[in-house]
Amino acid sequence: MSMFSKPKYSTAVVKKKDIPKGLYTKDPISGEIVFNKELEDNLMVVPKSGYHFPIGARPRIAALFDEGTFKEADESLRSADPLKFVDSARYPDRIKKYEKESGLKEAVICGTGDIYGIPVSVAVMDFRFCGGAMGSAVGEKITRAIEVALKKKIPCLIFSASGGARMQEGIFSLMQMAKTSAALGRLAEAKLPFISILTHPTMGGVTASFATLGDVILAEPGALVGFAGARVIKDTVKQTLPAGFQTAEFLQKHGLVDQIVPRHEMRERIADLLGALFLRKPVVSKAEPAKAG
Repeated sequence: MSMFSKPKYSTAVVKKKDIPKGLYTKDPISGEIVFNKELEDNLMVVPKSGYHFPIGARPRIAALFDEGTFKEADESLRSADPLKFVDSARYPDRIKKYEKESGLKEAVICGTGDIYGIPVSVAVMDFRFCGGAMGSAVGEKITRAIEVALKKKIPCLIFSASGGARMQEGIFSLMQMAKTSAALGRLAEAKLPFISILTHPTMGGVTASFATLGDVILAEPGALVGFAGARVIKDTVKQTLPAGFQTAEFLQKHGLVDQIVPRHEMRERIADLLGALFLRKPVVSKAEPAKAG
């Protein structure tokens, strides 16, 4: 065969088949590839680095409450369209899309259940539905969860995960900041504890209302917490922002966050706090043995 003849078989490197999507996730800290099943079994926390990926409301609830005790409330509440808002799509059409993508009916799930036998009323936000944005339905559900705590004389927990108030509802969404805060004021007057848990991200009107009104404020590691975004603040104040600005660790150092609690320890930590604030006795933690000498 002539040196100029075409070879019988191609010497080109055959492309490897693409790895099917949805099987793995890359750890932002180490760059390690982690299988999604392993992540889900570990509450969306990377085993080696401890990086916390966002977690849905339902798996969080399942990990938090005593088995079989959680009862959902107000699941039928839906967002209305008070402003007949339209941008690239009608607001009701967007809502249907959020429902389909997230499997949720709204950006928060509320209900009651037991944590180590302690009854609590809870609201758990889910970022997958409209970025966790707070509209009238979200504000109403959270307010009702607070009012249930007041009526039953039990503690209230709120897990925040939100981009802020929902622009498609305008002033109606902003009104929820005052409504939820007023309900928490009544809870405080009744001397019932409210524990606020900040998860990634907690921003905008949610941060400026109920999220930062807790008797105790906990946060997950690395959670982004703030009102406006860092770029907006930098452009406004014309100053370079400190490293780690708006992270849970930065805010704990400056006094806004009381404790940073890894997701696997959250259930026990909340139970201990409820024991101190509500039951006035230990629930989970055992006394350390006396030191010799």
